[in-house]
Amino acid sequence: MGARQTGKTTLLHEIISGIPDTLWLDADIPEVKALFEAGSPDRFKALFAGNRLIVLDEAQRIKDIGIRIKYLTDHFKEIQVIATGSSSFELAEEVSEPLTGRKWEYNLFPLSFSEMVSHHGYIKEKSLINHRLVYGYYPEVVNSEGNEREVLKGLSDSYLFKDILKWGQVKNPDKLLKLLQALAFQVGNQVSDNELGQLIGMDHKTVGNYLNLLEKVYIIFRLPSFARNLRNELKMSKKIYFFDNGIRNALISNFQIPEMRQDAGALWENFLISDRMKYNHYNRKWCNIYFWRTHEQQEIDYIEESDGKIRGYEFNWNPASKVRFPKTFIKAYPDCETSIITPDNMDEFLLTK
Repeated sequence: MGARQTGKTTLLHEIISGIPDTLWLDADIPEVKALFEAGSPDRFKALFAGNRLIVLDEAQRIKDIGIRIKYLTDHFKEIQVIATGSSSFELAEEVSEPLTGRKWEYNLFPLSFSEMVSHHGYIKEKSLINHRLVYGYYPEVVNSEGNEREVLKGLSDSYLFKDILKWGQVKNPDKLLKLLQALAFQVGNQVSDNELGQLIGMDHKTVGNYLNLLEKVYIIFRLPSFARNLRNELKMSKKIYFFDNGIRNALISNFQIPEMRQDAGALWENFLISDRMKYNHYNRKWCNIYFWRTHEQQEIDYIEESDGKIRGYEFNWNPASKVRFPKTFIKAYPDCETSIITPDNMDEFLLTK
């Protein structure tokens, strides 16, 4: 699963290259969709017998896809199924109950810093960080040197929202765009459904529903607040980040270089948190992620909790400026490891476990 245009289909072609008895089916084709939704056991047997692997691309298009896949794996023991989807609210929910304990789930995100380091080396990728902060890591953007703006505008204007609009729960696409723009301007800040609703003229329940949809098509993700020991810790707050900096900047039509921007700190924070999430996922590092803040406005940008250990991180775009962790936090969590991440030591955060 993963957002559109992150390379799911390309990756699958690489995976199955050379594997015999493979059948590739594209659920965007009406005939394939109809085959699964109305197919009888005898028809399945006639079509799929003799295949060892069935690839079902954009599987969320098919109604009751989980039940259909379960039937295949129950009755054709020799067959394995790989299904891809660009919206977790359709694919993941459809297959979760029928295939409980019998499936592996993987997420594919836009490219990451560590992947690009593997591709052309640390020094080269480090030299492109200012560029990545602005244009992000979508594969087509990375491969379209000189045309990044046009590619990003095409992605942000329509393609990424295709699944949401097809889902039918978005009654006002203009409001959806305004919500995304409001989120883009508030990256790194706390947000509430009520405040967002007042800003764009929408009730808070609808805002909450739209945020859920945007998260399930891999455009945004939420960071909850960390609270354990202190009465004045914020316990129900959240921040919202974008999976990709380029999409965020395209939504507000701002492609200025970081040195000329007032939001360079927010770009740096979004870049680090989204890229760290990719790294943790791909390296199977299981952890809970948070930010920390008190009612007195003391704050820590990012916290990871795993295996009983807490690690706190502050993100500073300017290596020369001074950053200190709040004494209140250090006193409340004396065993917490703390680090300040700047462009000078970003490899410690994005290339190590």
